[in-house]
Amino acid sequence: METQATVTQTFTLRSKEVGGQFTQKQFGNGPGCSGENISPELHWENAPSETKAFAVTMHDVDAPTGSGLWHWVVYNIPPSITSLASDAGSLSENNLPEGAVGGLSDIGVKGYFGPCPPAGELHRYIITVHALKEPIAANENASAALTGFMLTMNTLAKASLLVYGQG
Repeated sequence: METQATVTQTFTLRSKEVGGQFTQKQFGNGPGCSGENISPELHWENAPSETKAFAVTMHDVDAPTGSGLWHWVVYNIPPSITSLASDAGSLSENNLPEGAVGGLSDIGVKGYFGPCPPAGELHRYIITVHALKEPIAANENASAALTGFMLTMNTLAKASLLVYGQG
């Protein structure tokens, strides 16, 4: 007698633009960096059915701050949205889906600021999509750490990409 195994679909984050390493397109543009500062395309699937909103974060775990560095924080993405287009995190234009909030990064900007590790250093960046129980009530000027706390306390599931950046 043959039995069919049940395959559980897992919450997954992918990108058509980044794999294991960032390119100059995604690198930051500022002191010590000459990238294009364009956030990567991201898409996700198989979120829990009870998801009421999504959030996307990008964290440099190797930044020499003692606590890493939040490069991008977006929250309250409507549950019907399952992707962010390339340059959704633009600093000069609002390219986020309607209803989504671009939170304050550790760099002090509301938008994407790409990798910018010191010359010769290899840093790990974790891009995460959070499936949220409810939209969060963070003030858009709240610190990335406070917003991250609120996300963590409200996350049903999360999926991440690990991407490297070399200075």
